[in-house]
Amino acid sequence: MSTVRIIPCLDFKDGQVVKGISFVNLRKIGDPVEMAKLYQAAGADELAFLDISATTEGRKTMIEVVRSVAQAITIPLTVGGGVSQLSDMQELLAAGATRVSLNSAAVCNPMLIKEASEQFGSSSLVVAIDVIQHPQYPMHWEVVTHGGQKSSGLDAVDWAKKVELLGAGQILLTSKDQDGRQNGYDLAVTKAISSAVNIPVIASGGAGQARDLLLAITEGGANAVLAASIFHNGTYSIRQIKEYLQQNQIPVIL
Repeated sequence: MSTVRIIPCLDFKDGQVVKGISFVNLRKIGDPVEMAKLYQAAGADELAFLDISATTEGRKTMIEVVRSVAQAITIPLTVGGGVSQLSDMQELLAAGATRVSLNSAAVCNPMLIKEASEQFGSSSLVVAIDVIQHPQYPMHWEVVTHGGQKSSGLDAVDWAKKVELLGAGQILLTSKDQDGRQNGYDLAVTKAISSAVNIPVIASGGAGQARDLLLAITEGGANAVLAASIFHNGTYSIRQIKEYLQQNQIPVIL
């Protein structure tokens, strides 16, 4: 098993880090630059920085906020939200992002994934897949877009296979049903997608206990685990999570 990455997630809106439940009921958490510096000092392997209202508000990512965060840290930074064309990616990478995350725009225009991979390299490209469990079929999940507000009609596993073929370097998988609830990741969809593709899968949505992150890796097959609430609320430090994982034979960088 390769080294597992621990990735705190900074969702931001109007220049402030926020956190909600199932993508709604957002509350302000703090300043993105200060939080990014704190998480780097605490041992984060990477940071995810997502402008969660950019797409629904029909605007681009707040580039100055991204630039400020990128200048404040040295660990890898994945940025997403409002990315709809190659020029958006170019601007974010120039502002200091290590990787750019595509979500709604990729569903609307799948060839954008191929074009982005060819121009910037697959290592610079993450495709975020937000899913909900199908109401009639418990072991099927549908892709949702625009902050979870729109149904796409796409089967999540089929879509994951397609984004890999088109050139995605990683998949950031979030269960809208579990997001912010701290009841654990959706292990079934995590396993279904990680088993269907050969690129790294980042599990997201629902971490509440250290064991949840362990299960995302051992049962879900995730290559990295993203969390927000447990770190923002001080439930665990990143070091505590890493030590727990190491005690359970999961390779991490302490």
